[in-house]
Amino acid sequence: MSPLFKLSIATVAALAALGAQAQAFPAAGKTVTLIVPFAAGGPTDKVARDLAEALRKPLGGATVVIDNAAGAGSTIGAAKAFRAAPDGYTLLVTHIGMATTPALYRKLPYNVEEFEYLGLINEVPMVVVSKPGLPANNWAELKAWIGSNKGKVNLANAGLGAASHLCGLMLQQALATEMTTIAYKGTAPAMTDLMGGQVDIMCDQTTNTTSQIEAKKIKAFAVTTPKRITMPPVYKDLPTLEEVGMKGFNVSIWHGLYAPKGTPAAVVKVLNDALQAALKDADFIKKEEALGAVVAHDDRVTPAGHKKFVTAEVAKWGAVIKAAGQYAD
Repeated sequence: MSPLFKLSIATVAALAALGAQAQAFPAAGKTVTLIVPFAAGGPTDKVARDLAEALRKPLGGATVVIDNAAGAGSTIGAAKAFRAAPDGYTLLVTHIGMATTPALYRKLPYNVEEFEYLGLINEVPMVVVSKPGLPANNWAELKAWIGSNKGKVNLANAGLGAASHLCGLMLQQALATEMTTIAYKGTAPAMTDLMGGQVDIMCDQTTNTTSQIEAKKIKAFAVTTPKRITMPPVYKDLPTLEEVGMKGFNVSIWHGLYAPKGTPAAVVKVLNDALQAALKDADFIKKEEALGAVVAHDDRVTPAGHKKFVTAEVAKWGAVIKAAGQYAD
């Protein structure tokens, strides 16, 4: 038998094996678990639950459940997913923490580069908000007020490594102003104190601020994305920080889907195909828009495109966190 003929047989066998893996996944009666490294009821949990519902049909009617493994700034849940069997039945849904934990934690129990990247899910804009009684009604007035109160401005966040913390770091650097940072154990208590006037300003996700802005319980000044937000309508008249002179200021809290290292290529393809189908589901899009989130539809929904994007985000946030000198360990 010639070497070429042997190679052809091996190639055919490998392709057949990949095809068999894809056809067998997910097997009838098997459950797909989405690990969410945050508590139930939070923004990432909501995104994951919406995604779980949208994934069921493209995964052949498979049961998709949520496992909330919260703690240590998302690293407990991420580590649990990293150690899971690489068979496609245990996945990770997490946010920008995939890109920030390598800098925030100098000793991680996993390597973010070694996950199998399945694709970007959405992006959630952020907005600069203040307590209701703050004497400013637009960005120019807010900036002037911050400038005239140097050393006295309290900036709230939901804890070290939270989206609000990261956005706040970048905001201080862009304004070349240090504020008194007050870290809370979660968004809810931070927002409660902002509404009550105990703290001055905050930079947080639209998923957390929309209802409070609509109810006029807090004031909104600017969004952190390069383009204005049109949905929900409460944001349509707010400028972007880039518009008001902060060139290159672009912060959004994105969510992605990942599998353990070594998950077979054929299973990765099935999962990515299912993800792309879910991202086109009308009900899923409607639910995300109601949160102020933008569903991903570009190259970042592919494994290669998403990994390239996250690699750039790791470099971007690593520089911000290093400049601030704030670490979680």
